[in-house]
Amino acid sequence: MAQRQFDLAAEQLNLEDGLRQILRNCKRSLEVTFPVKMDDGTVKIFSGYRVQHNIARGPAKGGIRYHPDVNLDEVKALAMWMTWKCAVVNIPYGGAKGGVVCDPKKMSLGELERLTRRYATEISLLIGPESDIPAPDVNTDSRTMAWIMDTYSMHKGYSVPAVVTGKPLSVGGSEGRREATSRGCVFTIREAAKVLKMDLKDRPVVVQGFGNVGAIAAELLYNLEGSRIVAVSDSRGGIYNPKGLDVKKLLAVKREAGTVVEYRDGDKVSNEELLELPCDILVPAALEKQIGEHNADKIKARLVAEGANGPTTPEADAIFFAKKIMVLPDILANAGGVTVSYFEWVQDLQSLFWSEEEVNAKLEQVMKRAFRDVYAMAQEHNIGMRQAAYLVAVNRVAQAARARGIYP
Repeated sequence: MAQRQFDLAAEQLNLEDGLRQILRNCKRSLEVTFPVKMDDGTVKIFSGYRVQHNIARGPAKGGIRYHPDVNLDEVKALAMWMTWKCAVVNIPYGGAKGGVVCDPKKMSLGELERLTRRYATEISLLIGPESDIPAPDVNTDSRTMAWIMDTYSMHKGYSVPAVVTGKPLSVGGSEGRREATSRGCVFTIREAAKVLKMDLKDRPVVVQGFGNVGAIAAELLYNLEGSRIVAVSDSRGGIYNPKGLDVKKLLAVKREAGTVVEYRDGDKVSNEELLELPCDILVPAALEKQIGEHNADKIKARLVAEGANGPTTPEADAIFFAKKIMVLPDILANAGGVTVSYFEWVQDLQSLFWSEEEVNAKLEQVMKRAFRDVYAMAQEHNIGMRQAAYLVAVNRVAQAARARGIYP
């Protein structure tokens, strides 16, 4: 899928064959196998990966995920998407991704720490503040990043906070990082609303996936823009009230009960039904492939902002374009996270830190500029925003690769 998306952009940009081959393939793939001592004294062997897709524009950047289904092909695809995501928002990074095949839900904190430190040691051949900077992803968090930073620093003999991003504030993390993905998404929604001549105040919004990204996006739209959040969902189901939900109460219910379905002031709906509810803005912030040929025709939103990675299939994209529904693609709409990761790295390198207000202001500048670049490309070629985002991104990486040439 990642290569198909690239091929479409390469064809439209009329890229030369040699350059297509370079950008279609990953630069480096490291596969590691390592032992971890478990709590019961046994030794278990784990497999892990670190892939760098392209570093023409700068050091590699990308998350590390812990999941039983991690495999090399998936990590390669995710690394390629990171290249395009960084290029869309025009930050000087290439794309990377990492992963360990494990089920963290079945492991103790001690086992996870030992696994993380051993994995960090194995991939230390590639990572570094000037070469490849990991970040959190599925089933990893700021604590995981602190362990990686500490492990790398122990090998160096001095602290190297810039080796990872998404760290706790106490060891060089950035203000505003936790909300960055959602805030970036809201900034792009705000810019899209302007071109659609849509006032966000009291505008009905549906959010699928009331997790890290979806919950904060709903809160920001509710508090900052005055939007009316009419439906939200999590893995156990959704809640709908056309008059609007109290987001503050929703967050409290989610914290206490672990699910939004315990919220009383609304009707229960399934995740599938939720997508088809009447609204002006739909934020799919849950899993991939939620909107396809089977349901795209039934979606009533004027604007779809992808908080999740890959929630919309290519078939659904074609239906949306025909219906004049604007889609803010994942590589644009959820690029706020990697943008503030870049800010964290910059702050670590210079040992000079910014306030949350400064971080948010800089993020808004980046997201507004990125939206304008993609929208201009879409208008120029009469294409959807996803295709336009790929044209912008692939063209920027191609220009860098061309300028650098082939060594030797």
